[in-house]
Amino acid sequence: MKLPWWLPFGRVAEIDPAALHAALHSGAPPQLVDVRTEPEFRHGHLRGAVSVPIATLPARLDALGLDPTRLVVAICLSAHRSIPAVRLLRGRGFDAWQLAGGMIAWRRAGLPEDRG
Repeated sequence: MKLPWWLPFGRVAEIDPAALHAALHSGAPPQLVDVRTEPEFRHGHLRGAVSVPIATLPARLDALGLDPTRLVVAICLSAHRSIPAVRLLRGRGFDAWQLAGGMIAWRRAGLPEDRG
């Protein structure tokens, strides 16, 4: 059974915080789509991430100009809202994964984030 894009249930491909941190410093870094709210994003986000709250992602996806040949990583606070984001991105032909554990896991790992 195919789930609607917006349901935050099920399993999707994931990348753990340490692996994402390493990938961001590689020759082909992934594209980052942060699907949290604007206040959450301002509180702290990964450098280079674009803020697109999950409710606006379907309408704004085409305007993001994502490269379909590069990995896209969806980010939320706890890897809940990023599930439907990954499902939507994959439905549009992108190789999309979520940040395992979301920003909570990123912060627990002590990895850097930008504020503002």
